[in-house]
Amino acid sequence: MQLNDVLKEFVFENETSKKSEKTIKSYRNNNQRFFNFIESEYKITELEDIIPLHIRQYIQFLMKKDLKESYVNSILKSIRAFFAYCMKEEYLTQNPASKVLWQKEEKPLIVSFTDEEVFNLLNSYNFSNYLNARNKTIIAFLIDTGVRNSELCNLRNKDIEDMTISILGKGRKIRQVAITPLLKKYMIKYERIKEFYFKDKILKHTNYFLSNTGLPLTVETLERVVKKAGDVAGVRKEVRCSPHTARHTFAQMQLKNGLDVYSLSRLLGHENIMITKRYLQSIQDKDIVAISVKTSPLMNLK
Repeated sequence: MQLNDVLKEFVFENETSKKSEKTIKSYRNNNQRFFNFIESEYKITELEDIIPLHIRQYIQFLMKKDLKESYVNSILKSIRAFFAYCMKEEYLTQNPASKVLWQKEEKPLIVSFTDEEVFNLLNSYNFSNYLNARNKTIIAFLIDTGVRNSELCNLRNKDIEDMTISILGKGRKIRQVAITPLLKKYMIKYERIKEFYFKDKILKHTNYFLSNTGLPLTVETLERVVKKAGDVAGVRKEVRCSPHTARHTFAQMQLKNGLDVYSLSRLLGHENIMITKRYLQSIQDKDIVAISVKTSPLMNLK
C-alpha cells in the first residue's frame, strides 16, 4: 500500500475520533517528513517495505541535527501511532516501530513562580475595563486551578458551577477542579464587567473567556496575556512566563502545602502518576521537611 494513502486514512481516523487539531497536525506532519526521508534515502513509498532500521536511521538523522531528545521522542510517538493504526487495520503483521527505542531524556528542573512573582502577576492587571478584568481573572484562574492553556480557551459558561469547574482535558476526559473563595471573588467581578460589556452585542460563542469582539481565545492570545503580565511583574529572566509555568506553579504550591501526589495527578489531568512526580522532584529538601511537619503523625493525633 502507498504510504500517503494510508496516512490519509490515519488522519481521517483521528479526526473522527475527535483528537485535537494540534495532535492531528503533529501526526500528519511528523509522519509525512518521515516518509519524505525514507523515499529520499531508500526510494521507499510502500508501507510493507519499511523495517525498524529505516525508523532508527531517521531518528539518528534527527539527533544529528542537535534536536532535543524530548522533541525527537514526540516525533517517534507520532510514527508509533501511525504504525499502531496499521496493525489495527491489519495492513501489517509486524510493527516496525515497536522495536525502536525512545531517546533518553534529561530530566528538566521545573522552575516555577515565587510567591512574590505570583502576587505581582495578579496585580499586573486590574478591573478598570473588560480586557483588564478578563486578563486579571485569567492569571488567577491559571495559578489557582493548574489548567492547561487549551483547556482554559475551551472552557464554556456551562462548565462553571457554584464551587467547582468541569474541565475537558486530554483524551476528552472530564475532571473537576475547585473554585476557591478568592478565585470566586475574581470571577464574580469579571462576570459582572463581562455582562455589561457585551450587553448590547449578540454573542455566538459561550466560552467563559472571550476576546473583545466576542470570539473564543486562542492559545497564542493566552500566551501573550501571561507574557505581558510577566513583563509588568518583573518576573525573573530565567523563568519562562507562560500558562504552562503557571501550571507548574500550581502543582508545586499544592505539593508544598501538603497535597498528596495522587490527588494532584487527578487535578492536573495526568494520564499516570509518574508525570506528576516530576514536580515533586523539583521541590527542595527544606520544603519537603516543611511538608512533613504539616503531615506529622503526632501533630495530627485526634
